[in-house]
Amino acid sequence: MATTVKAGTAPHVDVGSDRRRGSFALGAALAVAGIGLSGAALVAQVVRGAGQGLILLAATALVWAAAGTIRTFRFRGESLGAILGGGAAVAGIGLLNGDLGPAAAGLLPAVGAHLLLSMPDGRLATTTRRVVAGLAYVGAGAAALAMAGGSVNTPLVAGEVAVALLVGAPGFADRFGRVTPNEQRHMKWFALGTLTAAWGAVAVGILWALVDWPPSAGLWAVGWTVAVPVALLLEAAPGIAVSIDALFAHAVSLAGLSAIVAGIYVAVVVGLGRVPRHDERTLLVLSMVAAAVAALLYVPARGRLRRLASRLAYGGRPTSEDVLRSFGTRMSRSVPLDELLLQMVESVRSAFALRAAEMWTAMGGKLELSASDPEGRRRPIALGQTEETTVSRAGLCGPAWARLWLPGVLEGREDAVLRLAPVTHSGELLGLLVAERAPEGQPFDDEEDRVLAELSRQVGLAMHNVRLDSALQSSLDEVRRQAGELQASRGRIVAVANQERRRIERNLHDGAQQHLVAIAVKLRLARQLSERDPAKSSELMEELGGDIEEAVQQLRTLAHGIYPPLLADRGLAPALESAARRAALPVEVRSEDVGRHSAEVEATVCFCCLEAMQNAGKYAGEGASVVVRVWEEAGALLFEASDDGAGFDVTARRDGVGFTNMNDRLGAVGGTLRVESTPGRGTRVRGTIPLAS
Repeated sequence: MATTVKAGTAPHVDVGSDRRRGSFALGAALAVAGIGLSGAALVAQVVRGAGQGLILLAATALVWAAAGTIRTFRFRGESLGAILGGGAAVAGIGLLNGDLGPAAAGLLPAVGAHLLLSMPDGRLATTTRRVVAGLAYVGAGAAALAMAGGSVNTPLVAGEVAVALLVGAPGFADRFGRVTPNEQRHMKWFALGTLTAAWGAVAVGILWALVDWPPSAGLWAVGWTVAVPVALLLEAAPGIAVSIDALFAHAVSLAGLSAIVAGIYVAVVVGLGRVPRHDERTLLVLSMVAAAVAALLYVPARGRLRRLASRLAYGGRPTSEDVLRSFGTRMSRSVPLDELLLQMVESVRSAFALRAAEMWTAMGGKLELSASDPEGRRRPIALGQTEETTVSRAGLCGPAWARLWLPGVLEGREDAVLRLAPVTHSGELLGLLVAERAPEGQPFDDEEDRVLAELSRQVGLAMHNVRLDSALQSSLDEVRRQAGELQASRGRIVAVANQERRRIERNLHDGAQQHLVAIAVKLRLARQLSERDPAKSSELMEELGGDIEEAVQQLRTLAHGIYPPLLADRGLAPALESAARRAALPVEVRSEDVGRHSAEVEATVCFCCLEAMQNAGKYAGEGASVVVRVWEEAGALLFEASDDGAGFDVTARRDGVGFTNMNDRLGAVGGTLRVESTPGRGTRVRGTIPLAS
């Protein structure tokens, strides 16, 4: 007995450890005894020249014993191997000693009830189960005593089997609903073996009833129980990559089809009123009719059988194929991406019996958790260029790979059973699908890997489509914004043009027109005085010369405001230099080998620079100076007007009339405007106009 003693305390007895060692010792002893006795029985039957039925029984008992031995040494914490070995030992004793054979046959149904009640680990977990199992052994012992020294009472043994099933099946079903998904997987393997054994026994019975074959049908029916230990061996064998859910579902469907075929076969053939002889040719015809009718009836029954099989195999949860179908259906219904991903992880967790399912999205050089079931929070994972490229090309991978390239995904679950499926499209990493099982959970099999890979491909397509939709919507919004700005700009241009015409009309009326009227009055007066006072007339004529020069200067100034003559004759540099000489502040013009361009482009640059110089004269303050620069660069004509004056807050005055006029003029020729200014540090206005090739 193992003890742990601390100073000043009483010894602590590790009872659980002793129980585990005791269970292992008992299981090992019974398993070895079962192998020895059943093996000896098989040899004895062969030496005696017994019939095929007895040899089959001895071989069946040996397989049961082998399964018990393997499970005892592979799963040391369970007692299932002891039950298997004990049943094999009882069968071996009965086969070695013919007088004890009937008694052994009477005891074996109780072993079957014990097995059903103790799944998946061989322990009778509750007092009720222990009492029921004890009563089963008491009843089986009574039946064994009744048959001792005689022959096997087939109806009595059949009744025992029926009672064992009626007692054990409800307990098995109740335990199935209470254990973990991994333990449910063990129980499904046992149920698969039991279903196969029952199918074989029924098939033997029907064949014997119809054609009186095989001989010793009861022994052959018992031999079909070898399917149970074989299933338990497959479940215990490492490296068996078979999905028990899909296999069990197919087995249930096949059993249902067999039941339909067998029932119709018996109804058609035996329903004639007599059992046909072996040599009757009509038996073949009736068999064909039975098979055809069965096939016709199976088509409408197939859907219900599949639903029943799915409910039994998956416990009401969706299958992996259901996850793929439902995700594709939701994609076609234009479900929002956030809701779609949440529904997907919920379905994946349920279908694969996971502890958690997560969907990460890649954006801006990092992975962020966007949907999870159960809901949780995890820190974003930074992705370098190397990591992002490696993840996008990795394909389906496990924790060992993640430990090297994505250690952040393993944070807090280093020992979990994980599967990571990168979500990509055309080589671009869009996200990561993570499936997590508990450390004691079953590894992912090939079918689950296939579904996860296909699901990640569909998610990648959905996320790519959503990004395309977002980009298209952004483009449409930008087009609408630009269209609105263009419409507003056109309206402002028309308004400015009308305002400019009114200004020209007002300047002509108040300036040049008044001078011309005054000149006309003086001219009439000089003509009247020419005869009476030639000296006065000559003086007026001299004044008229000055007035005419002033009127011409006003008209020239007005013409400069409409369209500078130098701009049309000599280009941008001379026009800007002429304007700089009339500016309110000192202006330096720097023209870097600017050639001639279209009238619209040159007028736009000239008027924008004039607007910038006027703004500087109004707001830059005394002592400020302006530098105007015009140059060509990378297929564009650029201009810049900068001053070293007071400056201003661009965010507060970005919609001023002057800047709006510049934007409108530049927008009309496909250009852009940028204004930079800081209070106390001057202002810089830069425009860019792309040039046609």
